[in-house]
This record gives sequence, C-alpha cells and structure tokens, in this order.
Amino acid sequence: MKGKAWRPLRAGDIVDVVAPGYATKPEAVDRARQFLLSWGLVPRIPPNLMAPHFLHANDDDSRLILLKKALLAEDSAAVWCLRGGYGSNRLLPGLARMKAPRRAKLLVGISDITSLHLFLSQEWGWATLHGPLLERMSPGRLAPRDHREMRDLVFGRVKQVRFQNLKPMNEAARRLRRVKAPVIGGNLTVLQSTLGTPWQLRPRGHFLFVEDIGERGYRVDRIFEQFRQAGLFRGCRGLLLGDFTAADEPDGRNLVPLVFRRWAEDLEIPVFRGLPAGHGKVQRPVPFATSAVLSGGGQGVLTIESGGAKR
Repeated sequence: MKGKAWRPLRAGDIVDVVAPGYATKPEAVDRARQFLLSWGLVPRIPPNLMAPHFLHANDDDSRLILLKKALLAEDSAAVWCLRGGYGSNRLLPGLARMKAPRRAKLLVGISDITSLHLFLSQEWGWATLHGPLLERMSPGRLAPRDHREMRDLVFGRVKQVRFQNLKPMNEAARRLRRVKAPVIGGNLTVLQSTLGTPWQLRPRGHFLFVEDIGERGYRVDRIFEQFRQAGLFRGCRGLLLGDFTAADEPDGRNLVPLVFRRWAEDLEIPVFRGLPAGHGKVQRPVPFATSAVLSGGGQGVLTIESGGAKR
C-alpha cells in the first residue's frame, strides 16, 4: 500500500504543534517554537496545549480536539508532535469517528506517535514520517547532518532516504536480491498494544521496522513471540531492526542482540539490523507507507521514497 503524499514544506508554512502523549516543560515548548522559526516556519502552539494532568499533557477530550483541529486545518502544512511518552492510542477511537481530511498532510514523530502513524497509514492511507520529535530538534540534541537530512526531506529537497551497510542476520537476508514494499512499524511496545484492536498492525506485504527503549531481552522476545502467534510475520516482506537502547539487564548484560539472533534463525523472512533510527543519538527519518526497495547480500541497502508530493 502506497500512502497519499504530503506536500513538502515551504518557508512561511504553518506547522501545528500537538502533544498527544506526555507533557513537557514550558522551556521545551519555547525551544520547539524557536526551532520552527529558525527554519522559516510558523509554529501554531495552542495556549491550552498542556494542562495539569496526572498522566498526559491534557485530558483525553482536550488532546483529541487539538489533534483533530491540527489534522483538519486547511491552512497548515504539517503536524509535528512535541513529545512521545504515552497517550496517543487513547485518541484512536475518536479519530475513527471522524471523516478523513480531504488531503494528507505531513505528520512527524516517533515513540508513542507510532499509534498515529499506524492509524493514518492503515485507515486513512496517508504517508507519514517517523522522525524526531520537536523536543529532540532543539540545538545540540541532534548532529548538524541529521538536522540537514530532516530539513532537506520535509522541504522536498531530497526525495529519498537511503540506509546502507545494513547487517543481514539470516540466510534469507543474505540471499535477498531486491524486494520492493512499503515500510510500516515504529516502537515495538506500542505496536504490541495495537493487537486485538480495530487498528491492529497489519504488516503483510510490508517491511516491518521496529525500535524501542528500555526493554530487556525477555520483553522483546515475548513481543516477537506474540507477533508470531498472532500470524503477523506471515506475508511480511522483511524485518528491519532499528535502535534498541537502555536495554541492559540488572547485571549489566544486554541480551537483546541474542534475542535478535534467535529470531533471525527462526524466521523465514529476511532480517536486517543496523538502521540508525529510534531513541538513539542518531535519529534518521524513516518514511512510512511509501515505496521502498531493499537489497541484500553482504551489506543490505534500503532506499525509501520520502512520501512528499512532487513540486
């Protein structure tokens, strides 16, 4: 499935800032505003974006109203998420009751925002961008080259993202020549939370990209086992492993690489590791629901179309 393209940004475009999950500090909101202004964009940050709440940036109704306004706004070109955390999945029933907007627009975010990526791509047919949250775009938090890549991508100066030197982890990956399919996925734990819902992850015919933070080896293994028992690996064109950070055991070991090795041996689909995307220091963008080509052999290469419409 190839998603509806979003319009690349231009100087002077309005960007709607949303906080569908956790709250953040006022100074982080100010830094997000200054970042967008530095790119020549016009940040639209609702005064009631955040309110006192024991868990989220605001209550469910308020977060849903603000998200819907951002998605429906005809005068803005993008919806950029401020922070992840937890809470986006609580808004999906409300999104399901609304009619899809007439045109697709750019959605950017990672982590908890996986819920929105999955809904917009599977239910509305949009192409979206798994990319750094606004909190992360503050000066000094990403390398200049990563800033440039994001800027070139969202402004339509480049049309593809290319990942090289991916490590094949099983024989299917080493034998792979060239496969074309869209990429879907995001945060592994959030993807697990979709199982059994109307908006369940459907990776058949797609490359499945996963990443996570703070999940020990047994937890990652348990999620993969649930995916297998739910039949999610059937028809999947390949498994792409991003960053899995802060995954140490109490004794300091990291068992996640061993978990990946076992699953690479068990699965019949190609498994590659080494995508520098997720919660690590490098957070390269991964376009979802766009045309992508994966080639294997000694070193895997993944080329993904940006999802932006032609100018």
